[in-house]
Amino acid sequence: MSSTRTTQTAGRQETAGRPSGSAHCATHPGAAQPPGTTEELEPGVRRTVLPSGLRIVTESMPAVRSAAIGVWVGVGSRDETVAPDATSTHGCSHFLEHLLFKGTPTRTALDISVALDAVGGEFNAFTAKEYTCFHARVLDEDLPLAIDVIGDMVTSSLITAEDVEAERDVILDEIAMHDDDPDDVVHNLFAAQAWGADTPLGRGIAGTAESIAAMSRDQIEAFYRQHYRADNMVVSAAGNLRHEDVVALVERAFARAGFLDGEATPVPPRTGERIPVTAGESRARRPFEQVNVVLGMEGLSRDDDRRFALGVLNAALGGGTSSRLFQEVRERRGLAYSVYSFTGSHAESGVVGVGVGCLPSKLDDVLAVVRAELRRVAAEGITAEEVALGKGQLRGGLVLGLEDPASRMSRLGKAELVHDRLLTIDEVLTRIADVSVEECRVVAVEVFSRPEILAVVGP
Repeated sequence: MSSTRTTQTAGRQETAGRPSGSAHCATHPGAAQPPGTTEELEPGVRRTVLPSGLRIVTESMPAVRSAAIGVWVGVGSRDETVAPDATSTHGCSHFLEHLLFKGTPTRTALDISVALDAVGGEFNAFTAKEYTCFHARVLDEDLPLAIDVIGDMVTSSLITAEDVEAERDVILDEIAMHDDDPDDVVHNLFAAQAWGADTPLGRGIAGTAESIAAMSRDQIEAFYRQHYRADNMVVSAAGNLRHEDVVALVERAFARAGFLDGEATPVPPRTGERIPVTAGESRARRPFEQVNVVLGMEGLSRDDDRRFALGVLNAALGGGTSSRLFQEVRERRGLAYSVYSFTGSHAESGVVGVGVGCLPSKLDDVLAVVRAELRRVAAEGITAEEVALGKGQLRGGLVLGLEDPASRMSRLGKAELVHDRLLTIDEVLTRIADVSVEECRVVAVEVFSRPEILAVVGP
């Protein structure tokens, strides 16, 4: 169980087990299909919308002996409120993620743990800025058990006062742990500078010690009832399964306490209005051995068509050991052990950036080299050879990253919850292959000429 920072780096998604990045995400256009009917999105991928609005998307992988299941709830830290008094819900999504493992009318917390452990399953959850996910991976024959356990948790959690108090201390410890992690601190500082520390996208996912300490059991339960609704959830599954079987199992597991009763209420989409990014510099003093730096600027929103060109550009700039930044900063100059570039996107905003960890004495040199490379890319773009390299990294990372049911399940769940539509793997590969040198140059000129955002954490 963890809060999560998620960024796109060199065509792969890195989940660092700490703060990124919808209760109200853009509803998938296919949700307009008649409730209870099923459609095929691509070969092996099928989708059913129940009358309650619960969406079920599956992918059949007959060659494997396992299956993965995920319940994606359209609520994250950006859907919380911040107030100076006890009405603040900052950190409530993450608090709930923890509490749903604590017990239901039919299962204790130990029962939940034992059920999946007894069959060798993997079971966890995470909270992001725009969604919360509960997921499990099991043998194909144990998929009914996994669906029943997760369905019980998300529909029938008790959220007792005793559990709230016990888990409150756990979360306060987790917040303190993240505050001791340089990478967590610098990326949180970067987000706060980019979007504002008191804004939905700029706030930390786990909340603050003050907001968690003040949050009441009644607040948490009200938040649970408001956001954990059938029409705000997606169930995705992949592996050795049949779509019809998964739909039947989900209907049975989620029928508790009348969860699937009634007709769906359309979930309002994100506004689509651009959320601006604020340039500037933020520094935080910490007794770390290294200085950690994130230097970036405004990027592209989640469904911008230019994201494929930016992905190729990002891979060539800082996606691997052959990238410009790795070669200049580490190999040629020995200024830092770790250097990478990343992109992060949301429905209405995005960022691009470079992350570096170095000795304090080398900070000025590191910043000078990184800035020089970004200026050069903004002025000249990247070469045809670098474009080919970036395409290869993205295409290889995409295909290799989808070799197991868990990654396929995540692809389906996130696409259904937050994207306009599910792009097939072949469509994505084609979009990457079609990126031209000129497209990369145009995106580089626009993005890397923008005012910079700088976050620095260290002694």
